[in-house]
Amino acid sequence: MVVKMMKIIIKLGKMSNFVENSNQMKTMIYIESKRKSMEKLREKYPDAMIIDVTSHAEDEFVKLSPFYPVGGIPVPFTDTFGLSVEGIWQGLKVFETAGVDKQMFWKKDMKNMKRTTRRFGRCLGHSKGLAGTELLEYIEARKKIYLPCYKWVLENKVQKLVTAIRVISKTKPVVLLDYNTNGDVEDWHRPLSHASLIKAYIEGNYPEC
Repeated sequence: MVVKMMKIIIKLGKMSNFVENSNQMKTMIYIESKRKSMEKLREKYPDAMIIDVTSHAEDEFVKLSPFYPVGGIPVPFTDTFGLSVEGIWQGLKVFETAGVDKQMFWKKDMKNMKRTTRRFGRCLGHSKGLAGTELLEYIEARKKIYLPCYKWVLENKVQKLVTAIRVISKTKPVVLLDYNTNGDVEDWHRPLSHASLIKAYIEGNYPEC
């Protein structure tokens, strides 16, 4: 898959007008759970390119995972940077027995990234900045921390991958695999799907930050 994607990226340099003049063409991007069997996915989308965008992807699309340490991500309301979106999101959490953890900003291995209530007690909210005294509620934190961080990554670190998905999706279906499939920012019952954010970004309707 990596080889095929790189070929498409190379062609973009020769056929840039294709991207510029194809805005009227609708994309065909679908979000599915990585937990589904590949056999069932192939039956449902026989002509699709299936792309894993989770931290367990085995090709370059792993860089689209919020766990991936792309580096240089501005931490909202803070004059510092983080390596991954998930590291920033987890690092700014404040619990009953633990405050922010800036060490999460710089984790590189994508392992043990979750700071849980089981370990630290009830989550009180997300700190508005590393040294902030204001706590953001869950949905507000999504909008002011997670969304802008992930959008920054899409715009500054993985544009070649995003462009490749955009181009492919205008000629054949693209299925993005994620562990979560919820694309509703306001739905606090379910984790937000970053694959849905990729789709929204490509289609020009990324949620307001």
